[in-house]
Amino acid sequence: MAIHKILRRSLSAEKRSNEVPKGHFAVYVGESETKRFVIPLSYLNNPSFQELLFQAEQEFGFHHPMGGLTIPCSEDLFIDLTSRLS
Repeated sequence: MAIHKILRRSLSAEKRSNEVPKGHFAVYVGESETKRFVIPLSYLNNPSFQELLFQAEQEFGFHHPMGGLTIPCSEDLFIDLTSRLS
């Protein structure tokens, strides 16, 4: 599936800094357990993705417990949304 090529989950903390290619950024997705995804910067222009960012701001403010951007939605919802953006 093409979405799995775009959404690359890192598997080890040691490689995280090396796994974000130019033009992409990492987000943590999940409600109780989070997973890390690397997504294109172009998603920031999409209104549906901006709504997720607004929800993240409402829940976490500017303090993100994972040290990165955390999006408070289910992994399935995130994958469904991002698959429509690609």
